[in-house]
Amino acid sequence: MILGIDASNLRRGTGGVTHLTELLRTVEPRTHGFSRVVVWSGRPTLNRLEDRPWLVKSHHPALDKTLLHRTLWQLFRLSRIARRANCDVLFVPGGSFAGHFHPIVGMSQNLLPFEWHELRRFGWSWMTLKLVMLRASQSRTFRHADGLVFLSRYARDVVTRAAGPFRARTRTIPHGVDDRFLCPPRAQVSIDQCSQERPFRILYVSTINEYKHQWHVAEAVSQLRANGLPVVVDLVGPAYPPALKRLRRALARIGPWAECVRYAGAVPYSDLHSWYLRADLCVFASSCESMPNILLEGMASGLPIACSNRGPMPELLGDGGVYFTPTDTHDTARALRELIESPELRLSKARASFSRAQSFSWSRCAAETFELLAGRAKENHHRTV
Repeated sequence: MILGIDASNLRRGTGGVTHLTELLRTVEPRTHGFSRVVVWSGRPTLNRLEDRPWLVKSHHPALDKTLLHRTLWQLFRLSRIARRANCDVLFVPGGSFAGHFHPIVGMSQNLLPFEWHELRRFGWSWMTLKLVMLRASQSRTFRHADGLVFLSRYARDVVTRAAGPFRARTRTIPHGVDDRFLCPPRAQVSIDQCSQERPFRILYVSTINEYKHQWHVAEAVSQLRANGLPVVVDLVGPAYPPALKRLRRALARIGPWAECVRYAGAVPYSDLHSWYLRADLCVFASSCESMPNILLEGMASGLPIACSNRGPMPELLGDGGVYFTPTDTHDTARALRELIESPELRLSKARASFSRAQSFSWSRCAAETFELLAGRAKENHHRTV
């Protein structure tokens, strides 16, 4: 059998690209009956994929252009190209498909379009319009798909309420975590052993965005600093410009305590594990996720975690963290203080979350995903014979 993958809307720097890269790096397609995998995408994404004898990287100039160009290519050309390549099934990890090829297996990776209260954080903006359009296109895709992949039970329930019911067979298949993030929990030092010169380091890895609430984290850490705790927070990730402006306004309000907030900007994914190794605590303050890879990386890195109580975070982290309301600065500060002031609590939570992280692997993710894809391909083959 031949598997086609429409990665036309997976862009560099997104979790979707990481998922596809790890999926194809880990899997052995022949064990699932696939002799060839054809991936259509732009140059940057294709360049991220490791060469394999069974992998065909197919580039078309339109896929390096705007969303409109990519959508028109998908609508008018992809189905014909996939049939010409003798594909038995088409996997659409980006979630939107405008063509008429069957069978297709869709995947839900972005929950923002389906949670109105989160979408409204963007106000009257091009981003809001884009998310509304994405909700419409993904809802249509999911209703017409022959198979569907969700990353968490929470995401499955939200999307089903908003866009279902679906005729497709669905599976919940969480992402994995790269082995380079794995680091057993370290001995925890007392905050009394930290100083202004050697502060306690808090790490928040995520895009600066409206639903990530970095400004609340910055204000919470500044409160702790003002109360005498020698702490700093490193914010790592690219930025959505309006949200970055909001963060800078918060830093201006903080005034002299703003020195405890350090924004590193985007860092290469290949270097990200080194940031976790240098940190003493991980914070994750997002209020909208399908499945946060970043939280999983923090768990695998053996760090104590202060975590948002929204979305699928409790489903993923379980009893391995101290939770807070991400829109409440004082509650954020309360969770951070609980962990910082108790080395015993830090070690206990780090051990619990590290243990939970062991069940998330890319090999398991790849095996379950290809099992679903092969099932849809074989079912379609039997119908057409």
